[in-house]
Amino acid sequence: MGWLHALVDVPASLHSEAARFWSAALGWDVGPPWPGHPELRSLEPAVGEAYVHLQEIGGAPRAPRVHIDLEVDDVAVARARAATLGAGITSEQEQWSALRSPGGLPFCVVRRPEEPHRAPEPVSWPEGHRSRLVQVCIDSPADVHDAELAFWHELLGEDGWAPSDSPEFGGKWHDGAGSPLQLLWQRLDEPTGPVRAHFDLGTDDLEAETARLLRLGAEDLAPGRGWHALRDPLGLAFCVTRNSPEQSLIRKLS
Repeated sequence: MGWLHALVDVPASLHSEAARFWSAALGWDVGPPWPGHPELRSLEPAVGEAYVHLQEIGGAPRAPRVHIDLEVDDVAVARARAATLGAGITSEQEQWSALRSPGGLPFCVVRRPEEPHRAPEPVSWPEGHRSRLVQVCIDSPADVHDAELAFWHELLGEDGWAPSDSPEFGGKWHDGAGSPLQLLWQRLDEPTGPVRAHFDLGTDDLEAETARLLRLGAEDLAPGRGWHALRDPLGLAFCVTRNSPEQSLIRKLS
């Protein structure tokens, strides 16, 4: 597995608000529609490549959600392996395929480009601190957590995996190839329900970054142990954390 991409899927009625908030939250401009895929736009850093994107979703009314894209060398091989491990296939294309994890989390496998990526650095804010989206947390209700964790562990492989001693967290994974994102698995208190995901922003000043996001329109949910939970104007929960905003080839997983 290569780079990870994080996507916010929103219906057309919420797209403008999603673009406004997440552009301001991350400090990156919203780019033009993708050629051949007008439903997709990237949040583009001033230096380095985009790895956070907005996707307009149609059809029946649907709530905003987060999904991840995994870069792979061979889409067909990755798709077949994920299906063997219990994923459901929702779309098969030559360059990408859409799937759902056993717990219901949407994700895609996409062909890895030939040219290497250049990761962006943290954004520095006028208040004197820095931040960057560093993590996607996969949230599993109690009844499916172990099976969901096992699926991702098998799919991603042992390299880059770091277990957790906390019963709340199942572990972390980073590809070791310079991806700007790592993955974290969290066991929810909810007894049952669908698996979903949320964003974690890393910062070197938790209080200043939380205050900045509240001024942008985020809703205050609750402080935690080294993080602060918020909700964006779309209704999506996310966290500000004390994870380092620095970009590195191999992120510190412990």
